[in-house]
Amino acid sequence: MFGYDIPSSKFSIELSKKYSFIYSICGISPNDVPENSKSIKTMLQEIESMLQQNENKKIVAVGEIGLDYYWNKENKEIQKEMFEKQIELANIYKLPIVIHTREAVQDTLEMLKKNEVSKKGVFHCCPLNRELVKEALKLGYYISFAGPITFKNSKNAEEIVSMVPIDKILIETDSPYLAPEPKRGTRNDSRNVKLVAQKIAEFKNIPLEEVAKITYENAIKIFEIEK
Repeated sequence: MFGYDIPSSKFSIELSKKYSFIYSICGISPNDVPENSKSIKTMLQEIESMLQQNENKKIVAVGEIGLDYYWNKENKEIQKEMFEKQIELANIYKLPIVIHTREAVQDTLEMLKKNEVSKKGVFHCCPLNRELVKEALKLGYYISFAGPITFKNSKNAEEIVSMVPIDKILIETDSPYLAPEPKRGTRNDSRNVKLVAQKIAEFKNIPLEEVAKITYENAIKIFEIEK
């Protein structure tokens, strides 16, 4: 379960403690970065405190972190600072990162090239951008696809999915948003992830069961979850 700010990160941790099949991803998304850098220190201290108390290993990544210039154009430098500091935390606690990027492809890639990430990670709900996917794969990241690959107006979805080896793909819902076709426009939940897997199977001309098996194994590998 993804965190995107302090409250949601804490909530995801509590759920992961309650249910054996739930794991937590904690961090500050670019859309929840404070307006000034003075507040960053406090937020980072809270995230680090969560990571320090990860005795049961239910926190499996730092995220979602990254850059978003669609919703926020006025605080780009603060976003970059928060991104960089959370990469540092991921390296300290030997965790992968989960990356959010929107209308910030070049800066996101530059940040990842500038700041070495020990355990890499995954581009969450990855934009269908050729350059981003190409460079992300070169850097060793996994690509996670969600509802948009099923949308009728996603004209390059098949091309982008075909670019990614099946052993580098994850699938997700991005719940409660981006419900896949034919449920687009409704509240999304994990039951719909099968529709994303079906579209990948269609694009790659392989059985649905193979997509399900390999993407499951990929997630186990990235997040180091014991079976």
